[in-house]
This record gives sequence, C-alpha cells and structure tokens, in this order.
Amino acid sequence: MRIGIIGTGNIGGTLGTALARAGHQVTLGSRNPDASVAGARVSDVAGALSDAEVVLLALPAGALDDFLAEHAGSLAGTLVVDATNRIGAPVANAAAQLAAAAPAARYARAFNTLGWENFADPVFDGEPADLFFSSSAADRPVLEELITAVGLRPAYLGEGKQDVVDGALPLWFALVQAGGGNRRLAFRVLRK
Repeated sequence: MRIGIIGTGNIGGTLGTALARAGHQVTLGSRNPDASVAGARVSDVAGALSDAEVVLLALPAGALDDFLAEHAGSLAGTLVVDATNRIGAPVANAAAQLAAAAPAARYARAFNTLGWENFADPVFDGEPADLFFSSSAADRPVLEELITAVGLRPAYLGEGKQDVVDGALPLWFALVQAGGGNRRLAFRVLRK
C-alpha cells in the first residue's frame, strides 16, 4: 500500500519504520522534511498526501485543525486512520473534526491506545499484543493488514466504535501509572 503518515514523532516514526519494513511504500509528512526515519521517505505534508491510499494521522491533536484547514481537500475518498489523542477533551478522537472538514474521507480509529514502545516491540511472552480498532467493514481488511504489518494482532470492534476504542486509552494510562511508569504494557483478548 501507499501510506502517508502525517507526523514523524515517536508514533509516526515508529509506525513508518515498521510499515516500510513490511514492504509498504511509506512517506512521512513533516514540517521538517529533512528529518529521517529508518526505511521511509520523509517529505513535506503535501508530498505525503499526494498519492497515498491510506493516510495515518500521527500528529499532536493541537495541530489537527491547522492540518485540516490546509489539507482536507486531499483526503477525499482516502482512508484516514486517526491515531491522534485529544487528551483532556470530552472526546479523544478526531472523528467529528475529520467528518466536518473532509466529509468524503473514510474514517478509522487505531494506533492510539498503546505507547509507541509497543509498536516498536509488539511481542509479549512470545505472542503479539492486540490492538483495538474501529473501521467500516469494507476497510477492515486494510486495517488488519496495517496492524499485522506492525506485528500486532488486530482486534476489530466494529464500525463507528471509536469511542469504545478510546475507552482503552485511560485504562492503559492508569495501568502504566500503577506500574511505576512502565510503558511496555499492552492488551491481549483471550477467547475460549
């Protein structure tokens, strides 16, 4: 897949490296296109969006409005994976912002409930951790491919369930704090 990742920080850079290593064509969009990310190309934001089949938003939530004001038109018809977290806001995800600015974009919620350390090393006791996500049924296979490419096991919650996905975020933070700040903590769904 041709994947444009907006943001070169811990989340964007780690996911970019993992997805490129899995064979995807990854371009990271940055305000600093001279940055380097192992295995992935870095360009300006418009360059990362130009031919992307999937756009993964890994930018700070405070930068989202400016991004949408400038680039919403580039998202029409594109699958947008929202990995942003609006910490402290009534709603953590950016589904409403994206729908208002880019109504023709397809929306998915993923990569927002675990620390970047778990994307870099997703295996616990020999098994991959699970990553909760929400998307349309039509886009589910794409998300499952992306999540699997990072080394995690996809845990589909259904369409329009971004608020349910977001419910894992405060749980993850509470467990990290209770564990003395150890961010190497993830979830696994067990079925019998």
